[in-house]
Amino acid sequence: MVRNMPEIDASAIAGVRAFNRAVTARIGVLQDHYLGSARSLGSSRVLWEVDGDGVDVRDIRQRLELDSGYLSRLLRSLEREGLVTVEGSAGDSRVRSVRPTEAGRTERAELDRRSDELAASLLAPLGDGQRRRLVEAMDTVMRLLDAGLVEVEPADVTSDDARRCLAAYYDELARRFPDGFDAGQSLHPDMHEFTEPAGLFVLARLHGRAIGCGGVLFQGDGSAYLKRMWVDEAVRGMGVGRRILEVLEQAAREHGAASAVLETNATLTEAIAMYRKAGYVEVEPFNDEFYADLWFEKPLA
Repeated sequence: MVRNMPEIDASAIAGVRAFNRAVTARIGVLQDHYLGSARSLGSSRVLWEVDGDGVDVRDIRQRLELDSGYLSRLLRSLEREGLVTVEGSAGDSRVRSVRPTEAGRTERAELDRRSDELAASLLAPLGDGQRRRLVEAMDTVMRLLDAGLVEVEPADVTSDDARRCLAAYYDELARRFPDGFDAGQSLHPDMHEFTEPAGLFVLARLHGRAIGCGGVLFQGDGSAYLKRMWVDEAVRGMGVGRRILEVLEQAAREHGAASAVLETNATLTEAIAMYRKAGYVEVEPFNDEFYADLWFEKPLA
C-alpha cells in the first residue's frame, strides 16, 4: 500500500546526503574496481550473494532490490568470467538458479578477505570506545534503513507466507500463555473470514520475506475488529507492528468503520504498549474471546 510522503525537515535531508557522500567515498563505491578487483561493486555484491549450492535469481533480485535487466547483465558478466553458472528449472523456465564455480568460490573468499581488511581500516584509527560507538551506530542505521523498506500489503490467507506467519504466531502464543494456546478455542479460527468484502488480511515484507501479519473484520455495527497481529521477533522494535496497525485502520476507514476494536492477553506487554501509544483505550469486554484479558477501542476519525 502506498503511504503519503511526510514533510521532512531540510536539515535532516542535508544530513542524510552528507552521510551518503562520506560513506560512498570511504568504502570505495566510487571506484570502477571495487576492493582492488577487476569488477564493480555491483558485480562483487552479486557474487557475494551466490554461496553454497546456489541461490534462486529471484531471491538475489529481492534481497538487493535490483532491476531484472541489470541483474541479468551482472550475471552474464560473472558467467563470462567463469565465476558462476546460471541454470533454468526443468519444471518452470521462469525459475533460474545461480551456482558458484570453484573459481567463483575462490574469488568470493578473496572478496571476504579484502572486505575484512577494509572494515579493519575503518576501525583501526579509532580508540576502543569510538569503535564500539561506530559499530553500534552502524547497527542502528541498518535497522532504521530496513524499517523504511518494510512493505505492508493485502495477501491471500491461504498463501504459504500467510500460513507460515500464522503458524509462528500461534507457536509464540503457545509459549507465552501460561496454559498454552489452541486456535480452535479462540474467536474466528477460520482465517477465510478475513477476505473481501467481509475483511482483509495483510502481510508485512522485508526484502521479499514475510515478517508480520494482521487481519481486520468489517463488522455491521460500524466498528472494525482487529485480529491475528504478529511481528517476527527478529524485526521487533523497527515499527513493523505500528505499520501493520496503520494499514488495517486505514482499510477500516475506507469501509466506513467509525472505530477499531481489539482484545489481547495480559502477557503480550509489547502489543499492549503499542496499542496504548496508538490511541487505543481500555473498554469493557465486548466479546467472549477465551484468551482475552483486556479489550480496547479507538475512534477512527
